[in-house]
Amino acid sequence: MIMMDNSYNAVMARKNNIMRKSVGIDYDKYEQDYLSFDYEKMLKDCNFSLSEIKKIQLENGVGNTPLKECKNITKLARKVAKKGYGARIFIKDEALNDSGSFKARRASISCYQAKKLGYKGVIAATSGNYGAAVASQAAKYGLKCIIVQECYDSQGIGQPEIIEKARACEAYGAEVVQLSVGPELFYKFLLLLEETEYFNASLYTPYGIMGIESLGAELVEDSINLTGKEPDMVVVTNAGGGNLTGTARGIKKVTDKNIEIVGSSVNLKGLHMASDTDFNKKSFTTGHTGFGIPFIMNPDRSDVPRSAARALRYIDRYVTVNQGEVFFITEALAVLEGIERGPAGNTSLAAAFSLAQELKEDQIIVVQETEYTSAGKHHQAQLAFARKNGINIYFGNPQEEIPGKSIVFPDNIRKIKAKDLNLETIKRKYIINHLNGYKTISRKDIEFLAIETNSSAKFVKEIVQKNNIKVEE
Repeated sequence: MIMMDNSYNAVMARKNNIMRKSVGIDYDKYEQDYLSFDYEKMLKDCNFSLSEIKKIQLENGVGNTPLKECKNITKLARKVAKKGYGARIFIKDEALNDSGSFKARRASISCYQAKKLGYKGVIAATSGNYGAAVASQAAKYGLKCIIVQECYDSQGIGQPEIIEKARACEAYGAEVVQLSVGPELFYKFLLLLEETEYFNASLYTPYGIMGIESLGAELVEDSINLTGKEPDMVVVTNAGGGNLTGTARGIKKVTDKNIEIVGSSVNLKGLHMASDTDFNKKSFTTGHTGFGIPFIMNPDRSDVPRSAARALRYIDRYVTVNQGEVFFITEALAVLEGIERGPAGNTSLAAAFSLAQELKEDQIIVVQETEYTSAGKHHQAQLAFARKNGINIYFGNPQEEIPGKSIVFPDNIRKIKAKDLNLETIKRKYIINHLNGYKTISRKDIEFLAIETNSSAKFVKEIVQKNNIKVEE
């Protein structure tokens, strides 16, 4: 018997082959010219219509969640907005999916595909709600399930939210492999894929993205049913980009109206996501800039050769909110609306509260998702953990908050302010990242980068010329 070399370097050298085998997609056939690939064909070849996605999900406890108007939070926003302003705020209550979050939509299509292709089990590398979603859907399909978590720092101290999610995964019958922060997560994930020959239920396959398209479609359909018109703005919590990508694609499939798509992330500037010392200094394990910024500028850093989550193609505006603002609005949702939901899902609600004040009273803003809350996922557990780790927590101006050192609740509701990131700067950095290592590219590559950044060929060519890269005639 030939023994495989399972050293770190050897496993990383064969990662693309492992990933291809584990999802049943030949990514090579979509590659074009130097740096471009046929994104739309990759999704089309997976052959799921929107109606098929909805049918699969509804048969498995996913989707058709209610759109709820936050009347009291809307009134509060109008109190601080200028006269005639303060859009109606709605939330899509995704906590009512079987596993308690919108990620059940992604897991449903991945597990369906795994069963269809004859895989015996599924594996996902995730510290978050997606693990519980995959475990829940795997149970419905009779599939084995392994969830690999980045859970602890080097002292063996784990994030309460992650530990809570491990409990949920185990309750659904999954095996949970918990690791410390660092590169071992991806290494162990690849090893397990290779050893078990299970399906890679990645967040970043076309299946993971298409599962969210039903959510985008429902947002529009629900809004029309409740108000007689489409939303004017949809706010999406952004991390790896799949949530925003799938939602935007679903919206575009059911309406021609130009609905503004706003991404929102918690500001964790200054904290390094792979740092052992920074790991437990953050109070959010997802929906933050530590994922949102790297993934929007380099989506293919994911656990598949080509990510189907490409947020920059669809995002119209990108804002950040601070941890204290999200915790505050989480409490407000409970005491004003009688809806207790997890703080990570309320990232977009905190942003929406601020953005609603820019819109007129007859306009509609939809918060795209909520998530369940329980035990370690509860905002009080997160705050207690932060205080234990030396984080200074107080009321004041949230704009003074320093991630890893303080959490500042607003002492006045007017101080909840979503802060815009410069999308043009992000687009330039995206293009420069993708040009790295190339001396020549093609006209098709120019077109690809223009689509990827939702810009123009002229914008791309300007950057290409500045970097002294030749374009083939």
